Amino acid sequence: MEDPRESKRPRVNGEHAAVNGQVNEEWFIGSIDQGTTSSRFIIFDRHCDPVASHQIEFTNHYPHSGWHDHDPEDLVDSVRTCIEKATETFVSKGYVTSQIKAIGITNQRETTVCWDANTGEALCQAVVWPDTRTKELVRDLKTHPGADKLLNLCGLPLSTYPSSVKLMWLLRNHAEVKQAYDEGRLAFGTVDSWLIYKLNGGKERDIHVTDTTNASRTMFMNIHTCQYDDELLEFFEVDRTKVRLPKIVPSSDAKAFGSLADGALKGVPIAGCLGDQSSALVGHCGFKPGHAKNTYGTGCFLLYNVGDKPVVSKYGLLATVAYDFGEGQKAYALEGSIAVAGSGVKFLMDNLGFIRDTTKLGELATTVEDNGGVVFVTAFSGLFAPYWIDSAQGTLFGITQHTQRGHIARATFEATCFQTRAILEAMEKDSGHKLEGLAVDGGMSSSDITMQTQADISKMRVERPEMRETTALGAAIAAGLSTPGCWTCLQELFDITHTKPGRKNFDPVGNPKKVKLMYERWQRAVEMSRGWIRTAKDEYDSFTLPGTP
Repeated sequence: MEDPRESKRPRVNGEHAAVNGQVNEEWFIGSIDQGTTSSRFIIFDRHCDPVASHQIEFTNHYPHSGWHDHDPEDLVDSVRTCIEKATETFVSKGYVTSQIKAIGITNQRETTVCWDANTGEALCQAVVWPDTRTKELVRDLKTHPGADKLLNLCGLPLSTYPSSVKLMWLLRNHAEVKQAYDEGRLAFGTVDSWLIYKLNGGKERDIHVTDTTNASRTMFMNIHTCQYDDELLEFFEVDRTKVRLPKIVPSSDAKAFGSLADGALKGVPIAGCLGDQSSALVGHCGFKPGHAKNTYGTGCFLLYNVGDKPVVSKYGLLATVAYDFGEGQKAYALEGSIAVAGSGVKFLMDNLGFIRDTTKLGELATTVEDNGGVVFVTAFSGLFAPYWIDSAQGTLFGITQHTQRGHIARATFEATCFQTRAILEAMEKDSGHKLEGLAVDGGMSSSDITMQTQADISKMRVERPEMRETTALGAAIAAGLSTPGCWTCLQELFDITHTKPGRKNFDPVGNPKKVKLMYERWQRAVEMSRGWIRTAKDEYDSFTLPGTP
């Protein structure tokens, strides 16, 4: 049946266009999506469909092994350009800028920015979330008194990811940051705080805020109170009298985030903000306990809604804030990450000379009936949740003279699906909620064979929307919910997104006995990959002959 909404939204070449006499009845929400490699601005209509967008890639810097930097000004400039270009496209379709009622922001999490509160200028490069220069610092912190209390306080284990250790490293190793700290003019923030500060005009308005989802990734915020915690700050040697921390506010707020200070959309309020993975869950309308989403990118990020109280994991997962829409509409989530997903496919193409097209690689996997007994543990940098085996290394098991490239391709796709099931099982154990279904997005979700395999292995429905810009949509939803005249409730949004044509569900159809055997074989392979890497000293000693230096 034709969607009745579609008849009210004329299209030109498949895209929405304004109609004389109706143009001013429509309203729109803009969404800034600031990621690790690019920035985007997407304008959504009331039906959660994109009508205009622009994307820009920017330079990532790797000055030393393990270091990963961004120029903070590149982030701001790319966002501003995207806003201008997308707005030009929007206006060219016959709309007017006054129809854009609000803007939401979603961003890469944990990435740390430091700036001078007096001048409003960045003091150093931004330290990006996967940066590992803090490895030795983290190893040392794990031996400090109170380290065993951190997980229960903030929901996160000590690792190189959170902003806390990045700031701590900068205070110890960057002279300008340390001087600003000592003189009480250091401002700290994650990417959302930096963008909001600069888009509002910087030091003139001096709007320095962050939302609950981003604050939950710093290790400075108590996961239970959603406020800064003195015990956490003391552990990371942060003196609140010397550094300006952003005020923690709800993810959806009509006033807290200010408004654009200049440009084509000058004066449009910023009314919503979410960390990227939380934003994807909101974009899927995962508003009930038991709702989960998996983003299949270079790696995978799974978020699982556990309700209105945090669950501190006993099975190697992270506790985080899913969203905070105020007035009793706050939800927490468990999060699990997989290091290798799309990068496993890229490995087959770039390193092993397989077909140079991801679509064709999926077709290659369909040339065989099953994996032929091949299991590929894609532990290129150890295994993440829920295993956390640093000593594991990528290993192919079950190769025989019968093995073909199709078997290896299928085993590569299955590796992501097996790890996803392991995380989902851990999430159910931690939360006590039965998973209702798995919503998916990201590059690998376009592969029907991968999504059907995921449904079979996980023994649950996999739901794939036609519109995959769920991360950007989540930020738009956060902004729209706090804006009068826009979306009014979560149920309205769920109904809009889940009745769209083009949505595809994958239900389990695999033989249960065969799936059980496959999963047992995977678990055995994981254990056999454990311990492959020893310490650097042991590796050196093994290859050094007696009497040699």
